[in-house]
Amino acid sequence: MFSQNTSVDTVRETGFIIGGFDTTKSPVVVGVVILIAYVVAVVANMVNILLITNDKKLHKPMYLLICNLAVVDILYTSSTSPTMIRVLVAGVKTVSYVPCLIQVFAFNLGGVMEMFAIAVMAFDRLLAVSCPFHYHSYLTNARTLVLTYILWMVGFSFVSIFPVLLLPLPHCYSVLKYAFCDYASIIRTACVDPNYYFNILAIVTFFLVFFTFVFICLSYVGIIFFVKLSSNYEKKKMVSTCLTHLIVVTCYYCPVFIVSTLTRLGVVLTLEARNGLIIGSILSPSLVNPFVYCLRTKEIKEKIVNMFKKS
Repeated sequence: MFSQNTSVDTVRETGFIIGGFDTTKSPVVVGVVILIAYVVAVVANMVNILLITNDKKLHKPMYLLICNLAVVDILYTSSTSPTMIRVLVAGVKTVSYVPCLIQVFAFNLGGVMEMFAIAVMAFDRLLAVSCPFHYHSYLTNARTLVLTYILWMVGFSFVSIFPVLLLPLPHCYSVLKYAFCDYASIIRTACVDPNYYFNILAIVTFFLVFFTFVFICLSYVGIIFFVKLSSNYEKKKMVSTCLTHLIVVTCYYCPVFIVSTLTRLGVVLTLEARNGLIIGSILSPSLVNPFVYCLRTKEIKEKIVNMFKKS
């Protein structure tokens, strides 16, 4: 017990060491690529937010949800990218104890809210397709904001479990196996049997991933049903709108399914493969989402074109 307590004091004073990139070839090149992707993602999402908030014509439920998704994307990518860039480019691998736990919270909150944001946008499309004449009376701006607020509170509640579980744990090691401070890597440094803590992670992850993905799938079943009853013009319009959302769904859920689901079924991933999938699941949605909605949403695209014309 003495050695464990000493280890706890040492870790809490000196922090953790990020060891996930120790075997990476050309770390500076990888770091610069992540840096460029991160800057582009943040700037693109900020442009989306500014366009929507500054134009009253875009103060509609769909655009408020796009704005919320942009906020989530900035949180999600900002929770980890600066740490990875610092480790790869500057070679600074140490992360203080408290900021490391904050990173765990921010990263998981970003991941949970990404699922919630995508799911509620699927519901928005279902409502627009099934009730086109009553859509704006059912889903008002006020109701959209209230729904978004509730989802953020639910996300906070789920994610708070992780730092609460991590805070009292003693630590035998200070080196984190993965690319940044996440729940799994910190559990592996603790002087406890990790199975109980990994089971909690698996249950929460399965619950969130399964139910949000099933909700999205059911929404699209409803959309397909109502599209069959529509005219050819309306069908083309609906397909165009839903294709945008499907791109967002694919970018997020594919890496998440591989890492969180298939690995629990016995699929073994190398450290490099796991890091690549995790980094992809963080950067891909944040990078793709703003451009998808800028290029495929008529009002936002026209707003950007007009800005360039004026300048």
